[in-house]
Amino acid sequence: MILIIDDDSAVRSSLSFMLKRAGYEAQAVPGPREAMEVVRSVAPDLILMDMNFTLSTTGEEGLTLLKQVKIFRPETPVILMTAWGSIQLAVQGMQAGAFDFITKPWNNAALLQRIGTALELAGSFKETTQEQNETFDRRHIIGRSQGLMEVLNTIARIAKTNASVLITGESGTGKELIAEAIHINSQRARQPFVKVNLGGISQSLFESEMFGHKKGAFTDASSDRIGRFEMANKGTIFLDEIGDLDPSCQVKLLRVLQDQTFEVLGDSRPRKTDIRVVSATNADLRKMVSERTFREDLFYRINLITVKLPALRERREDIPLLARHFADRQAEANGLPRTEFSADAMQFLSRLPYPGNIRELKNLVERTILVNGKPILDAADFDAQYIRHEDQKVAEGVSLAGMTLDEIERQTILQALERHKGNLSQVATALGISRAALYRRLEKFGISV
Repeated sequence: MILIIDDDSAVRSSLSFMLKRAGYEAQAVPGPREAMEVVRSVAPDLILMDMNFTLSTTGEEGLTLLKQVKIFRPETPVILMTAWGSIQLAVQGMQAGAFDFITKPWNNAALLQRIGTALELAGSFKETTQEQNETFDRRHIIGRSQGLMEVLNTIARIAKTNASVLITGESGTGKELIAEAIHINSQRARQPFVKVNLGGISQSLFESEMFGHKKGAFTDASSDRIGRFEMANKGTIFLDEIGDLDPSCQVKLLRVLQDQTFEVLGDSRPRKTDIRVVSATNADLRKMVSERTFREDLFYRINLITVKLPALRERREDIPLLARHFADRQAEANGLPRTEFSADAMQFLSRLPYPGNIRELKNLVERTILVNGKPILDAADFDAQYIRHEDQKVAEGVSLAGMTLDEIERQTILQALERHKGNLSQVATALGISRAALYRRLEKFGISV
């Protein structure tokens, strides 16, 4: 049963009619007192709750009711309803334990999808891990460490829902592979999986890239262009490096995710899109929210489920498996004989700090195989190709005394550029940041390459 709480009789009637047509049982009440009577006597499967009652617009009544509901029914998902101009109220509700929020007037299809996702998630966590693992496709994800298995168990539970997922972790930990695993194990597996590197899209091109444009929409628009959201329709869109998104673009993205509609540049007719959103970042979004560089409402919209990938140094037992996998792929791709590793080579690889994580290990293994061409590689072979990090910093002996944080950062980038002879991919990997983030820092400090 879905409980509707709203003091507007028209809203109650509209929602009840929509839910019953969709096959749900619905019960509607006008205010907090009636709602608590229902919640105390029965356990609703889901609650749709307005944030304001009587003439108040502060949302205090709604927040109070939400906290009371969560005391009696902590497992029941609550979806909040609020006006677009009062999204901050919904954000406070998410902090108080709400599952999701929608804005009035709502889009019926988007609301039904959110309701379905909430009910699926509420049920999915009751399934057994054994049942999930029997059908879960984990292609290209190598490892059996506890940290990795916890991640895989989580995405196995939520993959078949439409829940938005935020994947966090250091650069090079394999966030894109996890996003692909979510897609291929979802009900959208036969539909498009569209990847977007938001760190590589400038503010001026964001709308054209994401929403598309009509011929003549602006000076250089010589033909129609299909945007990423339209390409991803019915499938999954993967928003990589979402922490690099410009604040003005964050608002535009939020509106699409909120209503599942967008407008092509040069065409004012709104278009619907049915997408599942998976985002990834190596930034600390919570810190960015507190610093007001990332919108809190967008943060709650994209992280219904958060998956944190462990760094490679936190799953060292997987290093031999990954090294073997990369060596076999290299041999297959280049028509080379299979390369073996000596015991001391595996011990050497397992001890490294890997600030660049799996990407750094992959580069090291592939580079060593290609440079040496030996059937059996030992520790000395890998040591000769290993690009040192901490050791070199100590050797260079740069004094940090009296330097500001910006000066330290600039000096570190200059040292990395010198070590890697201006190879920006290697510099970004060594510093543990994306190429897009490196470009911004080069521009910030006036460093030319």
